[in-house]
Amino acid sequence: MDKKELFTKVIKKNEGLIFKVAILYTNSLQDREDLSQEIVFQLWKSFDSFNEQSKLSTWMYRVALNTAIYNLKQSKKRIETTAIELETMQFADVLDKTEEERIKLLYEHVQRLNLLEKGIILLYLEGKSHVEIASIIGITTSNVGTKISRIREKIKSQITKKR
Repeated sequence: MDKKELFTKVIKKNEGLIFKVAILYTNSLQDREDLSQEIVFQLWKSFDSFNEQSKLSTWMYRVALNTAIYNLKQSKKRIETTAIELETMQFADVLDKTEEERIKLLYEHVQRLNLLEKGIILLYLEGKSHVEIASIIGITTSNVGTKISRIREKIKSQITKKR
């Protein structure tokens, strides 16, 4: 299998990862598509540098998050607080209404977080370990635990205030 075929296979297998990062760091469908393309481009550019000392998904998250943050800084956009459209989240039809509402509420509050907090909570919700999150974000493992606790409290507080 040549490099191009391998890369295509890796992208197809991990397209959800790219989509999740793009959805958290953009406000419109066009911006999501643009950011997704930029992430794939950056992954391609650095594909040869992947050294297998870390998991492929860890490396991909790091590239995707760095690309998303860099693009936001370059365009000097301010992140607006907007609700994520449920249809773009591709939730399974089997979710009941209350579960959908809880997920929508969670993502509304995640959109209000700063760039670093969004990255951390995304990885946490993906089930990544503190060690993996620390490696991807570039902070200590103990700091990951502290930040996750603070983010959870922040979201809980926002939800409580909204009621």
